[in-house]
Amino acid sequence: MPRTGRPGLSLQQKKELWNRWKDGQSLSEIGRALGKHAGSIHGVLSTNGGIAPRIRKARAGSLTFAEREEISRGLATNSSLRSIAKQLGRAPSTISREIARNGGSKSYRATSADICASNNALRPKACALQANDKLVTVVAERLKSDWSPQQISGWLARTYGDDKTMQISHETIYRSLFIQARGVLKKELISHLRSRRMMRRGKTASTAGQPRGQIIDAVSIRDRPASVEDRALPGHWEGDLISGSKNSHIATLVERHSRFVMLVRVAGKDTTSVVSALVRQVKTLPDGVMQSLTWDRGGELAQHKNFTLATDVAMYFCDPRSPWQRGTNENTNGLLRQYFPDGTDLSTFTQKELDIIANKLNTRPRKTLAFMTPGDKLAEALQ
Repeated sequence: MPRTGRPGLSLQQKKELWNRWKDGQSLSEIGRALGKHAGSIHGVLSTNGGIAPRIRKARAGSLTFAEREEISRGLATNSSLRSIAKQLGRAPSTISREIARNGGSKSYRATSADICASNNALRPKACALQANDKLVTVVAERLKSDWSPQQISGWLARTYGDDKTMQISHETIYRSLFIQARGVLKKELISHLRSRRMMRRGKTASTAGQPRGQIIDAVSIRDRPASVEDRALPGHWEGDLISGSKNSHIATLVERHSRFVMLVRVAGKDTTSVVSALVRQVKTLPDGVMQSLTWDRGGELAQHKNFTLATDVAMYFCDPRSPWQRGTNENTNGLLRQYFPDGTDLSTFTQKELDIIANKLNTRPRKTLAFMTPGDKLAEALQ
């Protein structure tokens, strides 16, 4: 159920996006600053492999639009190329080439010639690898052997000495890997890089001082009351994020007793976005419907204290790498893949659309509930 007509980013916003990415900000942080979903930010960055596109412009000394208009006027009055060149202070060969590349003297138009020149200036230059098959083969072989681009660059300089055709910078190798539009090095070679990232990060990018991945004062699932474990009482939930393409996510909440599910649209995977979205959703529930929430060790709940303070819901955390401790939620996420297949851009779904999908699951009979629906089971328990 994708939406259409979503406004894109202006040139100024794209410039700010790349500056923030270079400064090490996360997708969610950039998205909040620009009023866009993290998935939209990911889409812009991934197109260029996380590498800011170079601003290209016409070289110094190129013909201006005013000069092209003079050429057009001169041709209209049958002036010779030498006289036009003398009037503009240009070489006759410059005028001759300009006219020849733009349709000849009978078809030359200043406006179309200027547009053509601007478009040519915007085209990216061919990289050093594109013109040298031997160099491509050598670089690819070393990448398959898990050499880093810097090691390859240094080894080439040492091995091939003065042969400049076999020299390449490590940054050019990175660009050829991450910018697939160049069509030089295959994308699967990225898996041989130590970082395994699919996009390039700037040298200044850092998570220092940020709470990502840190669950401070987490209460273990082992300290959760026994009454929660046997599912006898309603009000105890499990939660998780499901992921889609373009760094998009949806939070899933499942009530253990009834298997009742809620889907929550989140602006990003960072803890501020997730916690604020969960707080909004939980506050729509009647008092007492959610008494506890069990989550995995993902950094999206690093601000769990803020969640508990705002909702009065107790938080418990699973042991690391133990998804079976949230079996109800894991099973529900499997059911949800019917609506959100792998590779789906989850950012295109509105909260209303997510509520409709959740309602489909909540009104579907479940064998584990003796073919009651989760909605009826929860309503019965709350009477």
